[in-house]
Amino acid sequence: MVKKIENNNMDEALKSKAAVVDFSATWCGPCKMLAPVLDGVAEEYAGKVDFFNADTDENTALAQQYGITNIPALIFLKDGKPVSQNVGFVPKDALKGWIDAQL
Repeated sequence: MVKKIENNNMDEALKSKAAVVDFSATWCGPCKMLAPVLDGVAEEYAGKVDFFNADTDENTALAQQYGITNIPALIFLKDGKPVSQNVGFVPKDALKGWIDAQL
């Protein structure tokens, strides 16, 4: 399950041992394409990786803090620290490969 981040609050994501944060927006076509892929991957990685979504229009301070200039942007957090970023639509197999490389 992908949990929604609100009010620029990433506390839960930062407490995770491993987390993927998806920065997106409702008007973004590639973001809409990525959402169901993330949902499926989140189910496969349940218990290993936590998944979060931050709408950049609702969480502008957070997007600025992480230097998000293009969306969709995925940030992999390991023990609360960003270790990798992926920008743009990612097919399922490539997304899983990226996640596996971070674990």
